[in-house]
Amino acid sequence: MEPMIDNTKYGYITISGKRYEYDVVIRLDGRVEKRKKKLSKEKYGTSHKISIEEARHIYQDGAQELIIGTGQVGYVELSDEANQFFDQQECPVKLMPTPQAAKVWNVLEGKVIGMFHVTC
Repeated sequence: MEPMIDNTKYGYITISGKRYEYDVVIRLDGRVEKRKKKLSKEKYGTSHKISIEEARHIYQDGAQELIIGTGQVGYVELSDEANQFFDQQECPVKLMPTPQAAKVWNVLEGKVIGMFHVTC
């Protein structure tokens, strides 16, 4: 997939040579955006549970899959409502620790969105 993820460690992710010290969303066109985790934090008091509001923000029409890097040790999860939303969009979601998600991202093909949590 483009862009390529070069590396990730606690607190950052490096994508195509650029270091991001915050959670990111990689869009279908390859743009890297800062994750709007406040959409989940406002509802749950944490960004470790993805709300329906954040799910709607992450999703893009035409996405065939969503890869979620759940953090360095894997704390992020989908809320039931977010899970149902992605099911309704027929967009399968793969959740895995961010280091593993980065490796999977780099070999994927197709219309895929990525969301990567860089801490926890």
